[in-house]
Amino acid sequence: MRIIGIDPGSRATGYGVVDLEGQNLLHVAHGVIRVPSSLAQAARLAKIHRALAALVAEFEPQCAVIERVFLARNPKSAIVLGEARGAALAALAGSGLEVEEISAREVKQAVTGNGGATKSDVQTMVSRRLGLVSVPPSDAADALAIAIGRSQAGRLAGLEIRRGRRRPRRLADIARELS
Repeated sequence: MRIIGIDPGSRATGYGVVDLEGQNLLHVAHGVIRVPSSLAQAARLAKIHRALAALVAEFEPQCAVIERVFLARNPKSAIVLGEARGAALAALAGSGLEVEEISAREVKQAVTGNGGATKSDVQTMVSRRLGLVSVPPSDAADALAIAIGRSQAGRLAGLEIRRGRRRPRRLADIARELS
């Protein structure tokens, strides 16, 4: 399964693409879509939309995941981020992908084992997990971490909730799905 992770931003939108092959997680691509602040907001949103649509067409992911909205102290910043996130969601959904959401805390927990990890911790662990030669830029590392978090959630999707308890499925069923 190919997964594209998106870390939305109005000036820098990170993307990361990974392949999940059985138990192996493989790096495909990562980068940052940079949008000049000199452009009008509508033009910046259009550029984010076009760039993400082109990435989806190039890498053909089966799954897209984006960081879930968080609460910001500055309402104007929250609105601008929300608009950038909306452009990303529209590009992904417009390309025919189902889009999942994951919180920053869930991402950090999945990648580092600590939901309160620093950006530097996330960058380091993403590099290690994917065997990268160099540490990716922060926005790209976050996007790769989002994709990694989704890959782990996919492996755990087979757990059933029954009366408040998790009951694992049969090992044979899980192994068949992972192969």
